[in-house]
Amino acid sequence: MKKYILIAAVFALVAFTKQARAQTEGADFTGAQPKLEHYDALYVLNSSDEKKIGGTLRNMNNALEDPRLKGKLHMELIVFGDGVAVYMKSGVYEEVLKKLAAKGVILAECSNTVRERKIDKNELFDFISYVPSGNGEIILRHYEGWAVVHP
Repeated sequence: MKKYILIAAVFALVAFTKQARAQTEGADFTGAQPKLEHYDALYVLNSSDEKKIGGTLRNMNNALEDPRLKGKLHMELIVFGDGVAVYMKSGVYEEVLKKLAAKGVILAECSNTVRERKIDKNELFDFISYVPSGNGEIILRHYEGWAVVHP
């Protein structure tokens, strides 16, 4: 009987030690550390929802300001479908977009969306670029090794 109590006590001690060590190691965790000279990220926006647009633009700024990525991040925002709302001159995003562009962010719009929705390019900001298709941009960037982010 003493043998079984001793074995149970040893197992309890090992389990407690592992748990305490895991908690201590977790306290030291600071996230992934940069190992590359540069990183590429493609943010995808195909929604006109103001919360989705605002969240996406905020997430992009947060990534650009992350001290681990600062000066190492090349970023693009690809917009298609309902996301075209972010590039409309009638919207409220011009200032935020200009600040992103000033930080080197590529602002791209799907030409298919513009054509299919019969949007006059004069309704869109003149500082954006156009790609043949949003999905094509996602596919190509993925195979170039870009992180594809859907906030």
